[in-house]
Amino acid sequence: MRLRKSLAIGCVAWVLALAWDLTGWDLPVMGALGTEAGFALRHNLWLEAVLHDTARQAALGLLAAVAALSLPPLRRRWAPHLAVPWQALAGVLMCLLLAGLMKRYSTTSCPWDLQAFGGVARYVSHWNWGALDGGSGRCFPGGHASAAFAFWPVALAWSQSPVERTRRLGRWMLWAVLAAGLVFGGVQTLRGAHYPSHTLWTAVLCWTVAVVMQAMTRGQVLPLVGKQELAQRRKALPRAAREEAAQ
Repeated sequence: MRLRKSLAIGCVAWVLALAWDLTGWDLPVMGALGTEAGFALRHNLWLEAVLHDTARQAALGLLAAVAALSLPPLRRRWAPHLAVPWQALAGVLMCLLLAGLMKRYSTTSCPWDLQAFGGVARYVSHWNWGALDGGSGRCFPGGHASAAFAFWPVALAWSQSPVERTRRLGRWMLWAVLAAGLVFGGVQTLRGAHYPSHTLWTAVLCWTVAVVMQAMTRGQVLPLVGKQELAQRRKALPRAAREEAAQ
């Protein structure tokens, strides 16, 4: 995926997330899912044990695999066409770190902490930084959703590969990350842990990090591949494909 297209997608995502915040639909959505007694699906077996706990462990396993593919010895022996540039791995870690730090210092409480759903907090927009709502806070953005959206830097890196099957895998991974992030965020909304906007902003923040890393590594596709090897691969490609890979 070219940088201009990535930037355009990012701009659209920012506009959509801001538009959602302006609608004020977070509370109506949560009101449709919860009551004064709380959220019926908060401790649902599939949502909590499978799509939250187990899915989080799977994300950690995927992170370990990505880290392994960024190491030259393992990459060269087992998956030379799936090399993960260290910048892409750094992008994943930056997404997770950004989401974690924002949650740590966020004063926004989760929906299940609101008085309307049996808690003690009052609703305060996540944009009112520093404003206390009477709850425990630390709920913005969506940590569980970031476990999926954080892999966008890898998907974008692969989508720029000079190897066709890696580019194709990268394009598929872009959609897979989007689907997984929406599922992870949706699970937390159903359980009462996060507003829909939390998932949207998590996606926007992770995509922004991915695009920044893409811009920083432009022209440095698959840096773990030796320069001579990369030059040979590009010579073997048709002229149009070489020009596309160089952009």
